[in-house]
Amino acid sequence: MKSKEAISINSNQYLDRGLSRHYTIAKEYRNGYDMKFSTRSRYGTRMVLDLAKRFDEGPVRIGDIAEREGISVKYLEQLIIPLKRANYIKSVRGPKGGHMLSRHPEQITVGEVVKALEGGVGLAKCVDHPEKCEKSPGCVTRNIWKAASKAMYDKLDSMTLSGAISLEGDL
Repeated sequence: MKSKEAISINSNQYLDRGLSRHYTIAKEYRNGYDMKFSTRSRYGTRMVLDLAKRFDEGPVRIGDIAEREGISVKYLEQLIIPLKRANYIKSVRGPKGGHMLSRHPEQITVGEVVKALEGGVGLAKCVDHPEKCEKSPGCVTRNIWKAASKAMYDKLDSMTLSGAISLEGDL
């Protein structure tokens, strides 16, 4: 019953309650829009692909990536942290320093990058942490999100950074 209420409440009620994000999700669901990746995944993947394109050139300054991709330096600096922790990016200090991939673009998949940025593989929190939801043991929707997560990551894990770059001309 709660989900029907969520869809029927008008935008002003959502905005008054400070739930504009939930309104957007309900509106997208009602209008049949697809699920979306977070800006962390979208911008982080763009940053990593920028580094992959310049793999043979050595370290790349974050300001150069920001300029090419139209993303703020501060946000890219935040995105680099989990990618460095996961050993996909390494930093080089000094006047000719910057960031570079720690492995060849053929050895890193888009799925690995997205997982590092999102902190898990599930489309919903209950997929990765069923203990956080009391309905998880018999929840049909959890099984849907689990299957959808697997299908999505099967595809993303099959796509290397080199392969993604080669698709650029096909757009």
